[in-house]
Formats: sequence, C-alpha cells, structure tokens
Amino acid sequence: MSRGRAGVIVPPANPAAEPELARLLGSRADMHVTRFPVRPGLTLAERLEAYNEALPAMICSFGGLRLDAIVSACSGSRYLLGPDEDRLACDELSRRFGVPFATATLATLEAIEHLGAEEIILVSPYEPWLTELAERFWKAAGVHVGRVVEVRARGRFAPYKVTQAELVEQVEQAALPDDAVVLISGTGMLTLPALVSIGAGNDRVLLTSNLCSAWWALSRVTGMPIGLGRVPYRPAAQGQRT
Repeated sequence: MSRGRAGVIVPPANPAAEPELARLLGSRADMHVTRFPVRPGLTLAERLEAYNEALPAMICSFGGLRLDAIVSACSGSRYLLGPDEDRLACDELSRRFGVPFATATLATLEAIEHLGAEEIILVSPYEPWLTELAERFWKAAGVHVGRVVEVRARGRFAPYKVTQAELVEQVEQAALPDDAVVLISGTGMLTLPALVSIGAGNDRVLLTSNLCSAWWALSRVTGMPIGLGRVPYRPAAQGQRT
C-alpha cells in the first residue's frame, strides 16, 4: 500500500521530535526531515526568531520531494508571535508552496479545538520568560490556562534534558485534577514514555506538541479524520488483572 509523506522541520539539537513523530506516524506515513541551520552565538530569543525567519528556506530545502504535509516541530519560536499571526503565516506558506503546512503550535490549537476543550493545564519546561509567552499565546487563542506547571531538569530549565522520571515526578507533585486537559509543551522534551504514568488511574486528556503535530500531519497525509480524545479510565474489578 502506498504511504503518504510528511515533511518535518526540526531545531538542530532537538533529540525528541524525530523518534516520537516516527513512532506516532507509524506505518501510515513516511517521515522526511530537515533541520534548521545552526546559529552559534545567538541568545535563545534570537535563535527562535531566526527559526521563524528561516521557514520558507526550510520548506525549499526539501527540493523536488513530493510531500503531502509539512510540520515545523518547534513550539518555542511561535510563542514569540500571537496565534493569529501564527495561523496567517501557516496559511500563506501553504498557499505559496502548495502543501499543507502547520507549526506545532497551530497543530496543537487545532487539536484543542477538535476536542472542544476550553481550559488546559500547561506543562512547560521553558525558561520563565518563554513560559509566560506560551501562557499568553494560549490565552490569546481563547483557551483558558487554569494552571502552569514548570518542569526542570536537575533544577534547571533545559527542555532537551528533562528525563521521563523528572517529568512524571513533577507532574505528579502538581496534583492535577483527574479530568484535566493537560498540554505538555515542547517538541524537544521526550514525552511519550511519560504519558502512561501521567494518565494512569484518571481520565485526563494528555496532549503534547509532538502528539498534536503527528495528529495534524496524519489527517492531511491520509485525507481521513483521525480520532483524538481521552480513553475512559475504568478501575479493574476486584481480583481482575489490568
């Protein structure tokens, strides 16, 4: 069976986007990756701004490869913008290159809209200033942010270095409601292994930047609606193994 092709644009040192997206796309789509150029000497904010400016060149870097959808697996750069600017830019790039294009933030926003969720809990591994921009982004998009849970790697804000154990422990310490919609932001933080523990014994809807990006890409690549939502938690009957 012929599979579709999803293009993915990734920050240079991002360790999580490719393995997680490959797992999520599975056998339904082939993944083709290009990476933003390395820009030594820039501050984080300057580097994120450079990613936004480089998007047209990154799409061109796929050359003549036919793609069915392209997603930019970088959330932080889009938090520098507002949601309306993000959406308009994605629409313009889609028209310009003739391929459906979305950023991780637009894909996440469409996933939230698909679920009909009005409130989220934001889990962020970013430095405080970028977490504040992320919160502002979602509020500007009409999504109420009930709480913000900051996640650290060995006491530092370093998204690429957060371990599964650190993510699970810090989310558990936050004592989130059992029915919350939880957005774990950041394409560079390994999240999939942690979702089993974070979602165990509750009815939370767990969204991640990579999960939403894969959902958006698969919807375009396959041309079919892809389900997204919580799997109801049902306690096992006494004496029954789960």
